[in-house]
Amino acid sequence: MRRESLEVNVGNIGIGGDNPIRIQSMTNTPTQDADATAKQIMDLADAGSEIARITVMDNSNAEAVPKIKSILEKEKYAVPLIGDFHFNGHLLLARYPEMAQILDKYRINPGNVGFGDKRDPNFKAIIEKALDNRKPVRIGVNFGSIDQKVYMKLMDENSKKPGKEQKDSEELAAEAMVISALESARLAREYGMPENRIILSAKVSRMAPMVRAYQEIASKTRYPLHLGLTEAGLGTKGIVSSTAALSVLLNQGIGDTIRVSLTPSPTTPRTEEVKVAQQILQSNGLRQFHPTVTSCPGCGRTTSTLFQEIAQEITEYLQKRSPEWKKEGRKGYEDMVVTVMGCVVNGPGESKHANIGLSLPGAGEDPVSPVYIDGKEAAKLRGPERIEKFKQMIDEYVKSRYA
Repeated sequence: MRRESLEVNVGNIGIGGDNPIRIQSMTNTPTQDADATAKQIMDLADAGSEIARITVMDNSNAEAVPKIKSILEKEKYAVPLIGDFHFNGHLLLARYPEMAQILDKYRINPGNVGFGDKRDPNFKAIIEKALDNRKPVRIGVNFGSIDQKVYMKLMDENSKKPGKEQKDSEELAAEAMVISALESARLAREYGMPENRIILSAKVSRMAPMVRAYQEIASKTRYPLHLGLTEAGLGTKGIVSSTAALSVLLNQGIGDTIRVSLTPSPTTPRTEEVKVAQQILQSNGLRQFHPTVTSCPGCGRTTSTLFQEIAQEITEYLQKRSPEWKKEGRKGYEDMVVTVMGCVVNGPGESKHANIGLSLPGAGEDPVSPVYIDGKEAAKLRGPERIEKFKQMIDEYVKSRYA
């Protein structure tokens, strides 16, 4: 059961309510380089990102926003743009009214919006600009920039409790994040922001406090929630950590948008975070983006690398063809299951349970590769041309099955 939440419109995208869980990404190009930033936004959108966030940290960034928007419109990309503001957002929004109008949502970090006596006036100024331009806001609390006023108060209260009742620093930080997010949302409402223009997030770099914070916020509000394990890390570590943390919450019905915050390697495209986010939603049965390829891990029976090569080639082929099938207006192909199995032990059985499956021969087995369609053997393929023939059979299946 999905947690009940309000619907917030961000540009042409609905978040929360009955909308699907949205995938968000963030550029890492210098925002002032309008061409590079627009190009990356288009790449992210092509990969499946539905919302793009850009850093707006100074005058040059703010001045580039209209240029970025112009390039996107020229190329017919309607992906909503989110302005990420820290420290000086109130000044930039006032100084650059065209930017303030173009952006589809403002992201505010309560811990960085101002300090001491300046915090509330600066926060109020951003909310007022959002109201003037009829824009929603995401109040995004981060573990690395907790509102120190809230955190120190909790620390002081905690120190006065008996030893056994005292919370550790991680628990206190999660509690401070929840208080900061809810108090900021209350202030935004007090300043006139409608509740259906507020999204909350409480992003942490570690799973336990992140899950705890979101569970607490989810139990106390109806605001849509943006999920993310911030600074998840590089490569496998970042992917596994993000998948574990997000899957816990998503399976509790919590979450309306997600982002996978991977540290990219020099050879890894920014679009990797979008692909991982898609796989998380698809693996949890929440959304379908591409046909699923089931392939075995290999063992001593599969001494040949043939099934590995075919599995990889078929996976890449389906990812390439999916956008083309979408443009053709085909419906339901995302739910298709394709198998590429490496020996006779589980190959025929798995293939029979797929929409279409190929069972390759293992070591010492008959070199024939049977193809099963909807549980029935449809062909027997041999030799190096079997990959192209299997691709043709997949295409024919899609054309006949998904109108």
